[in-house]
Amino acid sequence: MTWLDRLLQRWRTRVALREVPRGARVLDIGTHDGALFRLARVSGVGIDPELTATAPVPGVALVRGAFPADLPPQQPFDAATALAVVEHVPDEDLAGWAKALAELIVPGGVLVITVPAPAVDTILHVLMRLRLVAGIEAHQHHGFRPSDLDAVFAAPLWRRTKHRRFELGLNHLYVFERGAG
Repeated sequence: MTWLDRLLQRWRTRVALREVPRGARVLDIGTHDGALFRLARVSGVGIDPELTATAPVPGVALVRGAFPADLPPQQPFDAATALAVVEHVPDEDLAGWAKALAELIVPGGVLVITVPAPAVDTILHVLMRLRLVAGIEAHQHHGFRPSDLDAVFAAPLWRRTKHRRFELGLNHLYVFERGAG
């Protein structure tokens, strides 16, 4: 990761953490190196197929694997995060994610998602050529549109409670609440 990758990761994480209740048990999908847990000082589980070796974080289990297939059986979570992740998930898999997350998050719990605006792909390609960012799989974005999240995370399992842009309007923050259904 470059200095710019780390800056953007911290910015995205801090924006998302404002939506996570204090003391929540969190599932962080695409945890990378567990940075969210170190910044938030919350407990939970981080999962990532490309998990980066890192020092242990008290109260946190880091799992190398894909969500949801490789997630070991878990107690319910109060919140889940997927920061710069869902745009890499094939469209046909997102409905399964919505259902799996609904089974893992307590009713009234929150799901916090950040996704880049479609214009970001062009910017990323330029930044990668300039070697200002590294390790970003922009080619996996497959034309993902942030507005598609409303159809995927829909009633009765989910209710969107917030949507706003950040990082100069280049990223979207979505917050969904787990319904009782």
